[in-house]
Amino acid sequence: MATRQNSTNGKPKSPRIQVVLPEIICEQLTILATNESRTVSNMAKVLIQQGINKYFEKEGKALVSEHNLNTDQFRDELEKQSVRRLKRAPQRIRYYKKSD
Repeated sequence: MATRQNSTNGKPKSPRIQVVLPEIICEQLTILATNESRTVSNMAKVLIQQGINKYFEKEGKALVSEHNLNTDQFRDELEKQSVRRLKRAPQRIRYYKKSD
């Protein structure tokens, strides 16, 4: 069963599972994660989601609502984006009045 932990601020974290993988599968997972600029655990999550979706498509059953699927796709797109750091603090915007 998945375990649920609390973060340092007291909010519950997402459920966690522990999996034992053969060495070859772990290496393949690491290669896939590196190719997609993901963490290994995030890549495992994506592959598990895809496998579950394919399983239920084959069975002809819907497991996940369309809303949750769209949210997951949106989150995945955000995770794929590169992080851009600011070079300096934002500058103050000054507005000038027009003199007539």
